[in-house]
Parts: sequence; structure tokens; C-alpha cells
Amino acid sequence: MFIEPSLGKSNPKDKKGHIEVICGSMFSGKTEELIRRLNRALIARQKVEIFKPSIDKRYHEFDVVSHNETAIRSTPVQFAEDIILLAGNCDVVGIDEVQFFDNRVVHVATVLANAGKRVILAGLDMDFEGNPFEPMPQLLAVAEYVTKVHAICMKCGDLASYSFRLSETREKVVLGEKESYEARCRKCFFEDKSQK
Repeated sequence: MFIEPSLGKSNPKDKKGHIEVICGSMFSGKTEELIRRLNRALIARQKVEIFKPSIDKRYHEFDVVSHNETAIRSTPVQFAEDIILLAGNCDVVGIDEVQFFDNRVVHVATVLANAGKRVILAGLDMDFEGNPFEPMPQLLAVAEYVTKVHAICMKCGDLASYSFRLSETREKVVLGEKESYEARCRKCFFEDKSQK
């Protein structure tokens, strides 16, 4: 379990920003972990702002919602750069489904961290083909803290790191849930991928 480096209110002059990335496959608990960290910051009476891509309306138009239906209020944004303006004077910035933003989100996270904010981002690290999902590789490189969470393989019950798309569509971004994706371990993912 991730333990925050510092939760207490510190002197504003001493603010040291940093970037935390939570990554993994579908159904691995990324959003659940993001919400847990943001709630701990709220308990510590820190000012928190939460964002998600405006295209993600699977569970709720405004809330960030985990597959377990844990929710926290957020602001949907179309462009990552909008987050810099909307973050204001908060202490902590949370961003969910970061893979739906373009590579500018790396710059946004860096600007916010350099301004002394704790920036927590959650998203898929691999796409449905098992390839790195941009912009996650760049975020992993600039982050001080990285947490990779795992799901359970829907075929064999082992730890899963891959998101297997059940449909035949080849588009990179296809919003979906259990009807569209299953978590798979490496062996089951590549066995099933070779049969498509």
C-alpha cells in the first residue's frame, strides 16, 4: 500500500511538488487507489482538485467512479492544459483516465508539480494490443512515485496486467466495461490475441 511522503499542512514556502502515477490494466483498482489517496488528502484538510477527460461518461458525467462504484466529484476537461488554469491554489491535483489525454498532460503534470502541488495521475499503462499506452511511458519517466496495480485474470485466476478487448474493433480508444474488456495474465492474453 502506498504511504504518502507527507500529508500534513506545511509552510507554503516549503511546498515540494511531486508526481505520483498509478497504472495497470482494466479492473486493477487504479481509480479506487486514486480516490483513496485523494480522500486521505481531504482528511488532512488539503485543498484537492480532481479532473477527468470529458469523453469518459461511462459511470457519471462529472464524478470519477471506480468499477466498485466508489465515487468522488471531479471536473471534466477536454484539454489537459485546462487543468493548469482550473487547479488554482489547491495542494493536490488528481487526474483519472490519463491515457485519454494527449502528451501535453506530461507538461501539465510537470508544471503543477514544479508549482509545489502533489499531482496524482491514474491510467492504463498498456492498450488493448499490449503496447505502451501514450502518454503513460513519459509520465512514468517523470514521476517520483509509481504504483502498478494488478487485476485478476478472467481465464485462469492469476495476476493480470493486460486488458483484453472482447470485440473485433481495431480503434485504439473504445470506452467500455465488462461487456468489452477482460483482465488477462500475460499467457492468456497472448494466447487469445493470437486466435483473433
